[in-house]
Amino acid sequence: MDFKNIKQVYFLGIGGIGMSALARYFNSMGAKVSGYDKTPTKLTDELIAEGIDIHFYDNIRLIPATIKQLPYAIENILIVYTPAIPKNHSELFYFKESGFVIKKRAEVLGMITENSNTIAVAGTHGKTTTSTLIAHILKVANLDPSGFLGGISQNYNTNLLLSSSVASNNLVVVEADEYDRSFLTLHPAIGVITSVDADHLDIYGDEKYMQESYSLFAKQVKSKLILKRNILDKIDSGKKAITYSVNDESSDYFAENIRIENGAYHYDIVTPINIFSDLTLGLPGLHNVENSVAATAVGCEMGVSEDNIRKALKSFGGVKRRFDYQIKTDSLVYIDDYAHHPEELKAAINSVKEMYQNKKITGIFQPHLYTRTRDFADEFARSLDLLDECILMEIYPARELPIEGVSSKMLFDKMKSTNKRIVQNKDLVEEISKRKLEVLLTLGAGDIDMFVEPIRNTLLK
Repeated sequence: MDFKNIKQVYFLGIGGIGMSALARYFNSMGAKVSGYDKTPTKLTDELIAEGIDIHFYDNIRLIPATIKQLPYAIENILIVYTPAIPKNHSELFYFKESGFVIKKRAEVLGMITENSNTIAVAGTHGKTTTSTLIAHILKVANLDPSGFLGGISQNYNTNLLLSSSVASNNLVVVEADEYDRSFLTLHPAIGVITSVDADHLDIYGDEKYMQESYSLFAKQVKSKLILKRNILDKIDSGKKAITYSVNDESSDYFAENIRIENGAYHYDIVTPINIFSDLTLGLPGLHNVENSVAATAVGCEMGVSEDNIRKALKSFGGVKRRFDYQIKTDSLVYIDDYAHHPEELKAAINSVKEMYQNKKITGIFQPHLYTRTRDFADEFARSLDLLDECILMEIYPARELPIEGVSSKMLFDKMKSTNKRIVQNKDLVEEISKRKLEVLLTLGAGDIDMFVEPIRNTLLK
C-alpha cells in the first residue's frame, strides 16, 4: 500500500497512546484524519484541538460523510483499528462489509518503518521509558529521529516526534508492543528487549509461547540485538546479542558506583571500550538507571559521543505517568505511575522506599484486566504488601467482561498487610483527604489517571 496516495485515515480506537501517535503522523502528512473512541480523555481533547474529528459513540451515522460517500476512490482511504475494538463493533463491521482497506495499528507502523533505519524497543516492562530516552539521546546528538512512543515525553510533550525529513523516515525509534504479537510486524536495524516476564496470558496462554514470540522478534532484527543480561538464555535469536544490566559485571554494558545524592541517581556506566564516570540521571528509580544503561548501549552502538549521552541522561524529563512527580515538598510527595504488572509495582514501590527511607508510603492501586488480576493474583499481593498502606480500587476491565470470582477483594484477601482498604471510585478523593500522608503513589494503567488532578488539587488545599 502506497501511503502517498492516502487522502483520508479513520481510526477505531484513536485515543490509545499508539493509535494517537499514528493519527498525529498522518495528520502531519496532510491526510484528513478522523476517528472513534469509547471515552473522551485529555489525549482525545488534544487531538481534536489539532484539527482531528473524533466522536465517542459506536454509530455508523457519525462516520464523516466524505468517507461514506461511495462510490468513491476507496483506495485513497485507510481504516486503522486496534485489537481492543470488539469484533461486533458496528463501525468495524461496516468498513469490512463495504470493502475498505483495513489495517491493524501494528501493521501500519510496520509499513511506515519498513524502509527506515528503525530502532525498536520491546519488553514487558521498561520499553516506554527506554525508547523515549533513546529518542532523546538521538535528538541531543542532532541525529533528527522520528519517534512513535508509548507515552507522552515530558521533554517534548508528545508521543510523536517528527524528523525534519519525516517523509523519508531515515531514523525512527518505536516502542514494539508484544500484545497480540504486534511487534512481529517490525524488522528493525537495532532491537532492544528489556524483559520477558509473563504477561498477556489471555493472548499467549503460556509464558513459553510469549518467549517464543520474543525470539521471533529477535530474529527479525537486521543488525544489532541488545538484551538485558538475565534474559539471554530465554531468547533464541540466532545471532550474538549485546547485553546490558543495572549492575551485572558479566554484561557488555552495566552501571557501577550507583548512589543517590540530593534525590538524584549518580553512577558510572561501563561500556566495552571505556567508562562514563559520574553520570546523573534526570529520572528517579533504580529500574530507570537500568533503562538508561540500555539506552546508552544503543547510543554507543550508533556512535553517539559520551558528551551527548551525558547531556541527554541529565536533561531527560521522563514520560508522563512513569514515576511522574505531582507534588514534591519536604512534607508531602505524590508520584503517579503506570505500573500495572507485579514486577512493575515492585520496581516502583522499592524505588520509592529507597529514596524516602524514613517516610510512610501509601499506595493506591487500580488493577487492570480481570485476566491479568487472575493470572498474577499471588504476585500482585506480594508486591502490594511492600506498601505501608494500600488502597485498592476496583478492577479496570478495559476490553474484558467480568470473570466470576475475580475482583479486588481477591487481592485484598491474599495480602498479608493489615493496613489495607478497598475504596470505590466515587469515594477515592474524599478518602485521600482524610489521611495523613507522607508519600503517596497512584498506580495502574486504567482510568486511575483521571483521578490524578483531583487528588493533587485536594492535597494542595
